[in-house]
Amino acid sequence: MKHKIGFNALSRRSGQRKALKRNMVTSLFRYERIETTKAKAIEVRRMAEKIITRAKNDSVHARRVVARDIIDEAMVAKLFTQIAPMFADRNGGYTRILKTGNRLGDAAEMVILELVAKTEKPKKKAAAKKESPKADKENEEKESKSDVKAAE
Repeated sequence: MKHKIGFNALSRRSGQRKALKRNMVTSLFRYERIETTKAKAIEVRRMAEKIITRAKNDSVHARRVVARDIIDEAMVAKLFTQIAPMFADRNGGYTRILKTGNRLGDAAEMVILELVAKTEKPKKKAAAKKESPKADKENEEKESKSDVKAAE
């Protein structure tokens, strides 16, 4: 008997299922959190965990193997430079599934699939520069006066 050997077909043909998983894994790496049904989340989790494990070894071969499943080259780069290094000391369990309740339309069990660790968001330029416009004008005047003195 073949117990626990297999996968969930998700009521799709193989090409559709493969495309669904590829798109959802790419979205998971892009947004680091997606909301979907429980059955899809379990299948996507399997694929995402294997991809992250492969990405921990940054080699040309690993990049090519991962690029077969993730079409977006920017996400492949993000995976190898930001996501995989966060999990370097971890031996699995890179994602978590949180139950959110049932969908209103068909009562399907909905979950949030997310990465356990979050990447650092790049800080905005406006937040880094908190000086007021008045202070900017004063700094410009000081610089122009020092330039004039230096020229003399």
